[in-house]
Amino acid sequence: MKALFIGGTGTISMSITRQVAQLGWDLTIINRGHKLENVPVEVRQLTCDINNESQILSLIGPEKYDVIADFIAFVPDQVQRDISLFEGKCDQYIFISSASAYQKPLSHYAITESTPLYNPYWQYSRAKIDCEELLIAQYRKTGFPVTIVRPSHTYADGSIPLSFHSPKGPWTELERMRKGKPVIVHGDGSSLWTLTHSMDFAKGFIGLMGNVHAIGEAVHITSDESLTWNQIYESIGKALGVVPKIAHVATDTLVRLDPSLNGPLNGDKTHSVVFDNSKIKRLVPGFAATIRFDQGIKQSMDVLLKTPSLQEFDPDWDAWLEKVLAISVVM
Repeated sequence: MKALFIGGTGTISMSITRQVAQLGWDLTIINRGHKLENVPVEVRQLTCDINNESQILSLIGPEKYDVIADFIAFVPDQVQRDISLFEGKCDQYIFISSASAYQKPLSHYAITESTPLYNPYWQYSRAKIDCEELLIAQYRKTGFPVTIVRPSHTYADGSIPLSFHSPKGPWTELERMRKGKPVIVHGDGSSLWTLTHSMDFAKGFIGLMGNVHAIGEAVHITSDESLTWNQIYESIGKALGVVPKIAHVATDTLVRLDPSLNGPLNGDKTHSVVFDNSKIKRLVPGFAATIRFDQGIKQSMDVLLKTPSLQEFDPDWDAWLEKVLAISVVM
């Protein structure tokens, strides 16, 4: 089986790249040359800009693939580019959308693939919805063999899934935990959230690759485990060897003080999410997410603590957190 990944070295995709290589697929990845040290030696690597269409066409030539998956398409123009590049060159094109595209607020607590797509708070999610609509229209028009995959909050070794953090990463919050300083959780921390380890996500994703029953379908891949944000931060603290001092701050206050949080919070993490994974289990018999969060976060934390490049403290962000705490905190 032959596959082409655009991206392939990110939080979600690296686990897929590794597992696909282990399964013996003939895999090629296209990216700009980042994080290549972790790519299995048997994977063919093409270093270029996917937006350089003439270069892409010269590199792949007349090749045809069983699966092409784009992990770095975010807006309709990028999806239209892929349609132009790859129509007739693959038996399946997989688009990575987002579970944040689902209705906010929800009209029913259990999310299925039939839950309406509507997010007035986050442009990122609206763009993903537009991409989905473009691809489904192309499928209906020409039979373009699309499969849409909607991840929720997926984490990998070395990544720590906080509700929000510094643009430089989560290390500032982790240092605050270690020093006994408060870390902020939006709202009262009681809303439910779903976290999925990338290795579990990869199992479901690979089960969709080359799967004729997935053509023309949209499917989310998540864990069945639901945790409150308080439980999530407590598990992160335990993995770090501390009991975190959690400070609860209203989402409205956080967004007022930093409008960029409107999308990630009001458009996503403020709302309780419980996913019905019946569809992925039907399409991929035997699929189950088996890495419990308290186990997965310990593994992730161990990798982060051994990787100095991931340990970047942000003094400006730390000062902003102190400002928020001084203004309004409900412990």
